[in-house]
Amino acid sequence: MIRALVSSIVLALAIPLAAQQSMPPAPYAYRQLDDPAQEAAAQELMETLRCLTCQSQSIADSDAPMAGDMRHQVRIRIAAGESPGEIRSWLMQRYGDYVSYKPEVSSTTWPLFAIPLLIVLVVGAVLLGRFRRRA
Repeated sequence: MIRALVSSIVLALAIPLAAQQSMPPAPYAYRQLDDPAQEAAAQELMETLRCLTCQSQSIADSDAPMAGDMRHQVRIRIAAGESPGEIRSWLMQRYGDYVSYKPEVSSTTWPLFAIPLLIVLVVGAVLLGRFRRRA
C-alpha cells in the first residue's frame, strides 16, 4: 500500500519533466543575416525590444528561448523587406506596449510621460514659495 502511494507520488512529480520543451532554437535566433545592412537594422531594432521573460534585458542581450524566437522573427521579417517600424508595431500588437523600450504616447500611456513632469512642476512651485517667504 505504502509502496504504491510512494510510486504514485514519484510518478506525479516526474510528469512535468516529460513536458519540458525540447525543441531546437529558431534558425535565426543566434545566426546573423547575410546582408550587413539588414543585420544592422535588425540589431538596432532588437536593442529597443524588451525580453518578456527577463524583463530587464533587450532581446539582443537575452539568452531566454522566447528572446531567441523574437530575434528570429525580427531577422526573417527584416530579410523579407519589412521596415523596423512595421515589425515593432506587429510585436507591440502581439505582446503589448510593454515589449518596447520606447513606448508610443497614446491615451493609455500619456500619464507615464505627464506625471513626472507634473511632479517636477509642483516641487518647483513649493520650493519657489518657500524661498520667497524666507527672503
